[in-house]
Amino acid sequence: MQKQFLNLKLSQKLSPQQIQLMKLIQLPTQAFEQRLLEEMNDNPALEIGTEDEFEKDEYENDDFDDSESDRIDAEEINIDDYLSNDEIPDYKTQANNYGDEDSNRESPLASPVSFHQDLINQLNTFILNDSEREIAEFLVGSIDDMGYIRRSIQDIVDDLAFTQGVYTDEKTVENLLHVIHELEPSGVGARDLQECLFLQLKHKTPTESIGLATSILSEQFDAFTKKHYDKLILKFNVSNEQLKKAIHEIEKLNPKPGGSFTGNNKITENVVPDFAIRIVDGELELTLNGRNAPSLHVSKDYQEMMQTYKDSRDKSNSQKEAVQFIKQKLDSAKWFIDAIRQRQETLFVTMNAIMHFQEEFFLDGEETKMKPMILKDIADMVGLDISTISRVANSKYVETPYGTKLIKEFFSEAMKNDQGEDVSTLEIKKILQNVIAEEDKHKPFPDDQLAEILKEKGYPIARRTIAKYRELLDIPVARMRKKM
Repeated sequence: MQKQFLNLKLSQKLSPQQIQLMKLIQLPTQAFEQRLLEEMNDNPALEIGTEDEFEKDEYENDDFDDSESDRIDAEEINIDDYLSNDEIPDYKTQANNYGDEDSNRESPLASPVSFHQDLINQLNTFILNDSEREIAEFLVGSIDDMGYIRRSIQDIVDDLAFTQGVYTDEKTVENLLHVIHELEPSGVGARDLQECLFLQLKHKTPTESIGLATSILSEQFDAFTKKHYDKLILKFNVSNEQLKKAIHEIEKLNPKPGGSFTGNNKITENVVPDFAIRIVDGELELTLNGRNAPSLHVSKDYQEMMQTYKDSRDKSNSQKEAVQFIKQKLDSAKWFIDAIRQRQETLFVTMNAIMHFQEEFFLDGEETKMKPMILKDIADMVGLDISTISRVANSKYVETPYGTKLIKEFFSEAMKNDQGEDVSTLEIKKILQNVIAEEDKHKPFPDDQLAEILKEKGYPIARRTIAKYRELLDIPVARMRKKM
């Protein structure tokens, strides 16, 4: 049975301008520059640079005598609103900010041959008929960025038939796969790690160590991956030193042959710091990358068009429509300029708060001095919403005397030490990393022993927490850290 009833609900909706502002705040420097170019292409009333000849008072108190049109409101058009320099943030005028050379510097872009194209080029040196070449090129196309073909031969045969109209059998594909295995880098086209390492050994000059390493991979791969060295010594009847040399040969191999290709089709990201922190006379000094503070103004052509309309006695309908269009572009330009200024201020005050919160770290670079810090801590300091702080932290980089770092790396949860004091989980991870780095690799510490060591250092945390932090640090279990 359906019923009608009244329901009062209080909700808050963001305006399109607020949504656009949040998107601007989230953009790092390079993406912001791209967004700026897009806006300038869309809005001809917006220009970048300085206008030395522009007189600020030229269009003050612009009043239009236009009683015939209800659509044109002269008071809505005040060009000074778009040109005022009175509200430029202090950090934009600081002498130690990034200069014009930094702002306009461009990074040259290389145009390398892609990983797959390089393999195709190598394939052209082999004598193959048309059908074989088509299958071989399909196999190259099936290789992922790490250099593996992670599909069964039967799947490839079926895919060739359904998508390429090429009918073949598993034996033919297998033979052509052997051709792929001859390409460089060695190991490319393997179907699993075992085959990848085996192919690389096959291309090496045969020695006693290479022969033993090949036998280990082909006959005892599982024991090798689990580091059951005693079992391997008994199986192959070799000395500890002989096994050590063979394993050393395997460890020199590349488990990801595609990833090492310098011409990989993945674009290497060029990180541009959004902020810079320097130590001047023992004090921290923060600057915003000058590329985030462009000098924008309204196009002089638009100013002249407005003046022409003002001076015109006979205002036609077409002129009125043109002025209405100009007004819309001016409004859009004014909002965009204000949004950029607000973005600058938001970025600066947020990073300034983070810098002072983590002052001890920025002064000496010791990660163990990094304090526990969550988004709410900074939001409360600057009076902004937590989501705004998150947008700044997740996508911005800061250049420090100790390297360029992602801002979100300065945030961490708090844990209690044995003194009842709050310490950062980053501090605990760093100490755990140091303990593991200094351990005897012949007898690495298991997680429960690591927990005991950290407890002795004043950090009472559980074994499962040790395992969690170890995984976050990309450190394998004790058995996998063991060395010969």
